[in-house]
Amino acid sequence: MPEPARRLATYADLLAVPGDSKVEILGGEILVQPSPTPAHQSTIAEIYAELRGPFQRGRGGPGGWWLIPDVDVELGPHDVVRPDISGWKREACPSFPTERPVRLRPDWVCEGLSPGTALRDQGDKRALYQQAGVPWYWLVDPLNRTLSVLRLVREGYVVELVLGEHGAARVPPFDSVEIDLSSIFPPDAPS
Repeated sequence: MPEPARRLATYADLLAVPGDSKVEILGGEILVQPSPTPAHQSTIAEIYAELRGPFQRGRGGPGGWWLIPDVDVELGPHDVVRPDISGWKREACPSFPTERPVRLRPDWVCEGLSPGTALRDQGDKRALYQQAGVPWYWLVDPLNRTLSVLRLVREGYVVELVLGEHGAARVPPFDSVEIDLSSIFPPDAPS
């Protein structure tokens, strides 16, 4: 006897998940994210802090972006992601996105890699962001203290840069201002 067709989850199903968990829908499947590590949260917070002033507020930089940490983004009826940070150019999104989920494709997303999410972030979510046409995808790895910058081209994502924890760099698409890479990662644990 054939198995019944699997019902694909939608945003309404995501809202019905009890509790305060970080939940996403990929390919119609509801996925509950494990709690992030302190290193993950600290690294994401530092990236947001480095970018928010010059790119969202226009302090010491050009402005022109909306940057939102941990917000639901609907890329399709059965694909709702919650990137660690999402960014929209104001020329494409003149008003701050207020509806949940945000249904406008981001111009940039940043995901922090954790042991429980690294495979998904580098596999299924990368493919989904590529399919949705997200131009820039950052993968930050607090454990290995690296930042990988992926740029979308016709054939898919290409690695534009891989940076370590030392010095300052101009990192696309935010390359009009230097980012202090040493401030992004939490201090090393004492030996």
